[in-house]
Amino acid sequence: MAMTDAALDAAHEGLRAAGIDFVSGLPDGWQRPLHERVELDPDIRYVPVCNEGVGFSICAGAWLGGKKPALIMENSGLRVASEYIARISLGTGVPVTLLCSYRGDVGETEHWGIPHGIVAEPLLDALRIKYLIVRHVEDLAKSIVRAKRISEAQLHPAAVLVSGDCVWED
Repeated sequence: MAMTDAALDAAHEGLRAAGIDFVSGLPDGWQRPLHERVELDPDIRYVPVCNEGVGFSICAGAWLGGKKPALIMENSGLRVASEYIARISLGTGVPVTLLCSYRGDVGETEHWGIPHGIVAEPLLDALRIKYLIVRHVEDLAKSIVRAKRISEAQLHPAAVLVSGDCVWED
């Protein structure tokens, strides 16, 4: 199941309104259309990766080079990226906006997605990452802008968890 057109438009609008000019990510089923749209946006440099930890590292390097980065991934990728986030951001203070599909949230339709939801919030808490959960498409763009502001203010990642309720069509 992929993002609805309304969710796709809101997410892209949020990235642009936040001033994000560099995006890395590993496409997942829900957010694949967003990766495709961002890749075509002439104002955003897009770097696809095969591993979320590598994506975080690339975003950190982009920030050091003056860019305003975001990492788009499924919340399962938080576990993969956690070592990189801990070493880079807890140690040196690098702001990266994380835009994660929230597999395993209330309403999850796949049994394999449940473990992703069980560990997502405790892992974000352990990494000291502030996060916003978005369950309504009308809140998506402003939540991305808010997460970017939080990230820059604390020189640390901030995350937006995009629930299936926000991206699915009923």
